[in-house]
Amino acid sequence: MMSVTGPNKWLRFRHSGATGFGTLTPGGIAVHDGEMFGRNAPNGKVLLLGEVELLAPCAPSKIVALWNNFHALAVKLNQPEPAEPLYLLKATTSITTPGAVIRRPSSYDGKTTYEGELGIVIGKTCSRVSKAEADAFIFGYTCVNDITANDILSRDPTFAQWARAKGIDDYGPFGPVIATGLDPAKLVVRTILNGAERQNYPISDMIFSAQELVSKISHDMTLLPGDLIVVGTSVGVGVMKEPINTVTVAIDGIGELTNEFRL
Repeated sequence: MMSVTGPNKWLRFRHSGATGFGTLTPGGIAVHDGEMFGRNAPNGKVLLLGEVELLAPCAPSKIVALWNNFHALAVKLNQPEPAEPLYLLKATTSITTPGAVIRRPSSYDGKTTYEGELGIVIGKTCSRVSKAEADAFIFGYTCVNDITANDILSRDPTFAQWARAKGIDDYGPFGPVIATGLDPAKLVVRTILNGAERQNYPISDMIFSAQELVSKISHDMTLLPGDLIVVGTSVGVGVMKEPINTVTVAIDGIGELTNEFRL
């Protein structure tokens, strides 16, 4: 479900074999010419949502995913709060579209978990920026399901396999839109599994704020327009156990990301 009230909500789509982008309006998608993260303008064409295939709302060059970034989860896991952001890189080939059916690979028969999270989308090339400057480099925010092949993580006692466990094809859906003009500290993430709410937590409980994450990560690596920072999850992560599982990550002000996961 996508509300069109409030801040601008940007999305990408495929229509008549061509990829395009635009903003949600009460009448449909206002198609834009140009570049989402550069100069653009509406071209006067409006498409109905039912006329298009929704794509992930941007194509990141990298996905930076946080671990242990919520006070409540650190307490539950009896983990010390980190002195600096702890993160991994998630393969861009894990990206799939809103509404896509995701299947557990035949090479893996272990547990797979959902992780409902907020995503930060970078709008301008960002290197060594301060916390005070960070908002100027954030384009907007999106919904993410950071799906994880949980049994792979610690299968080898000598090496935690974060990249492999989270980098499986289609294990990185996000979208359906990027919402601009939001205060992330006011957002709440909810995850609904097969009709039952499993996660409901405030972004304000983050150990490192959105602005701190952008600043600190940009001192390690240059962030490019469209790059995605997945801010970490909180309590309520669980296993998708049914043959067919419907998972929705809902953030008021952004919308709902729904995908089906099949064993």
